[in-house]
Amino acid sequence: MARLKERYNDQIKNELVNKFNYTSVMQAPKVEKIVVNMGVGDAVQNAKVLDTAVEELEAITGQKPVVTKAKRSVATFRLREGMPIGAKVTLRGGRMYDFLDKLISVSLPRVRDFRGISKKAFDGRGNYTLGIKEQLIFPEIDYDKVSKVRGMDIVIVTSAETDEEARELLTQFGMPFQK
Repeated sequence: MARLKERYNDQIKNELVNKFNYTSVMQAPKVEKIVVNMGVGDAVQNAKVLDTAVEELEAITGQKPVVTKAKRSVATFRLREGMPIGAKVTLRGGRMYDFLDKLISVSLPRVRDFRGISKKAFDGRGNYTLGIKEQLIFPEIDYDKVSKVRGMDIVIVTSAETDEEARELLTQFGMPFQK
């Protein structure tokens, strides 16, 4: 079983119940899913770019990504509706906890000039969005094989009602928020 999941069940849940005065342990917020999204704008000119992005995303998450398609046509970008322009993965359960663990303990500390992640990226309903500028911070990506540095969005969806509860949950998991 995942290290973070055990810690959540053993400690974090009880600490959240005590801090927010819940009547039941089931009210404690939990991480429901993590969505990793990679937009590949270059795929309009060159379809092979998307394949490498999909492979990288699969290596990072350990799960096969879904190719996302354009919802509408935009003439200035030479983009037609239905063209593949990105890839995304939705992680749940064990894989989700493994990814979160790796993100917190291995990947984020590898970011250059890292001073913590923003406290302001909550959406008001207890979900957190984190933008990453380069995929090289993940240990699975081989620096020599990377053709182009790409960023990605990581959305952590929690069952928390408020941002304060979600922030506390992620802080307990060890998310390095800015001081």
